[in-house]
Amino acid sequence: MPTNILMPALSPTMEKGNLAKWLKKEGDTIKSGDIIAEIETDKATMEVEAVDEGILAKIVVPEGTADVAVNEVIGVIAGEGEDAKSVSAPSAAPAKSEPAPKADGKAGEPAPAPAAAPAPAATPAPAAQAAAPASGNRPFASPLARRLAKDAGIDLGKVQGSGPHGRIVEKDIEAAKQGGAAKAAPAPTAGAPAAPKPAAAPLATGPSDEQTKKLFAPGSYEEIPHDGMRKTIARRLTEAKQTIPHFYVTLDCELDALLKLRAELNAAAPEKDGKPAYKLSVNDMVIKALALALRAVPDANVSWTDGAMLKHKHADVGVAVSIPGGLITPIVRDACHKTLSQISNEMKDYAARAKARKLKPEEYQGGTTAVSNLGMFGVKDFAAVINPPHATILAVGAGEQRAVVKGGQLAVATVMSVTLSTDHRAVDGALGAELLQAFKGYIEKPMAMLV
Repeated sequence: MPTNILMPALSPTMEKGNLAKWLKKEGDTIKSGDIIAEIETDKATMEVEAVDEGILAKIVVPEGTADVAVNEVIGVIAGEGEDAKSVSAPSAAPAKSEPAPKADGKAGEPAPAPAAAPAPAATPAPAAQAAAPASGNRPFASPLARRLAKDAGIDLGKVQGSGPHGRIVEKDIEAAKQGGAAKAAPAPTAGAPAAPKPAAAPLATGPSDEQTKKLFAPGSYEEIPHDGMRKTIARRLTEAKQTIPHFYVTLDCELDALLKLRAELNAAAPEKDGKPAYKLSVNDMVIKALALALRAVPDANVSWTDGAMLKHKHADVGVAVSIPGGLITPIVRDACHKTLSQISNEMKDYAARAKARKLKPEEYQGGTTAVSNLGMFGVKDFAAVINPPHATILAVGAGEQRAVVKGGQLAVATVMSVTLSTDHRAVDGALGAELLQAFKGYIEKPMAMLV
């Protein structure tokens, strides 16, 4: 029978995306592993692989279509022995939006509506390899894993995922078969009432569009519609400030020893293809110092959940990178165990690919903390907004020469102010101060970062 290709979820939180381009046309032969389409989210453009074989019989959603819901049917594959011309598109496919205009060939993923995530379409197994969204109690699993689990009668809720972000993949189902995983529970009796779910408290809303426009004279402004990235940033930051009790701790760090060491390390960099193998920045050393501080104060390397505190075994530091239309936070994984040159080269690669929107979701999702550095703009100090699931974020100001007192004598030192924002549910004031003191120790005695 025909197999529907569903709009894939490219991350656990994705609910909609833009079908940017079809790489196969109707009538083409599809093999497992073929790249069949490109999907744009708010932060990246991703390729979609086929996991089934056959003929691409129908393209249901044309390329350039925006706001395509996860699990919506976007195409149909005819199986072996089927007449591709006789395969019809599904009659109950959800309505699709008009193609959204693109700036510089890019389009962003619109911010998901606050309503519940769309229910999966009642169709055969999907033909695109991607994760299903983790909404409600729905396990986070690849389409292939779902199909194998269904065929084997395995309850996905009892399977531990080993893929990115805990996604259940094919090998997890195979392991479950051998280990005798629990079979899926029988469906509830028809007519049995479902247990009610507690309603989430509504988020506060500001004035309406019309109320705001009335405050300005007609013709005195230009309306620039929000793109998907800006909508997503606005939604996430609003949720962060309304659901996370922020607490702020600020201190000053002297940079003279760090700047001296940085200059020496850059001068000693070996050449590769006629260029230095690395060029360290102050930000590279800040990333390393924060990671080491989290290792020294492990109680601060946590994430809050309602049921438990997640105490992380690695310090994965996200770094805010400005890109056209917004920002993205690629993550330096296990930064405390990487050399400064590794961190530096990794960040240069991330920054370049971020601007081209070529980062993979696993490169900017997750992490245990983050750094936001506005020092290069001359900003002295500021407070950053926490990016869940992090419990902390470090705002870094500019290094500047200031008068300081040393041994009762007035002196001049290069000083940098940093402010740590903490989720007070997970990292209280004393613990945040302890983390900052550890960070300050590495900044002011930077040789400790080399051993």
